[in-house]
Amino acid sequence: MNYLHLGLAALGGTVASFAVGFLVMWLVPALIEESHKYPAVFRRKEEMFKVMPIGLLASFVAILVVAIIFAMIHQGGAGPMEGARFGVLIGIFVVCAFVLHNYVNLNIGLKLALMQAAAYFVQWTIIGIVIGLIYKALAAP
Repeated sequence: MNYLHLGLAALGGTVASFAVGFLVMWLVPALIEESHKYPAVFRRKEEMFKVMPIGLLASFVAILVVAIIFAMIHQGGAGPMEGARFGVLIGIFVVCAFVLHNYVNLNIGLKLALMQAAAYFVQWTIIGIVIGLIYKALAAP
């Protein structure tokens, strides 16, 4: 396993994750508006900024772990289609293990949970595509 490739794939995946996250928040303001209905559950923006470094680091570590799993499965390199398939599986995992689990445990509505599910599914699919693209490019002679 090439650690430089893993680091670059994780970095690329992290950039893609934040880009998609920004786009979702910009293009779908209803997601933020829906979360404002639950002030006892979600931090205010000012409070969020105080703990943002933890979220940034956790996102990078999660994407690094996903890149490692991808590398273990696709050792000969891959491309955007393999990355997309992998991203879809990770997206389904995140929706089931995180979003729907939070819907059960947190006092939020189904509408917000479904909006988050769609956003995270798309985000992780794109992260998978980026990881696949980077691995394909790095594996090429």
